[in-house]
Amino acid sequence: MAVQAPLTRSLHAVRSVRSAAGGSTGRASGRSRGLAGWLAVTVLRPPGEIDVEHLPAPLASLRGRIEVSVRPASHGRGTELSARLLDAPPASRLARLGGRDAEADLRRALRETKQLLEVGEVLAVDPAPHGERSRTPGGSLIERWTTAAPRAGVR
Repeated sequence: MAVQAPLTRSLHAVRSVRSAAGGSTGRASGRSRGLAGWLAVTVLRPPGEIDVEHLPAPLASLRGRIEVSVRPASHGRGTELSARLLDAPPASRLARLGGRDAEADLRRALRETKQLLEVGEVLAVDPAPHGERSRTPGGSLIERWTTAAPRAGVR
């Protein structure tokens, strides 16, 4: 037990610091949004080429609902484009599956903005590589998930 007590205190201290910083407490609640809710992408462009006032359409469509930050990426590797929602309650798992998640919309907008700034267009696979699925309950569920997946991004 003597070994476990310091470990428990250390974990409690880490959770307290993360909680105070606005980050995850390490619990699987599904509601943490990282440090103060900021989501970021690294754009392979110099910081001077990204104008926060004239962002591409995906992020510009969220104007008024988000806060945007631009700063040089580490080691001179482009620009870090960050955004966070101003007033959005955490979405439930059911809302996410139904495609009603403001954070997923922001994540999608950041990815599409990155592509527009780097390549000049949003890259997409068309037609969908999986083809047609049969009209079964399982097939319908998978269709729903694959439709929502591009908005969710990597977590």
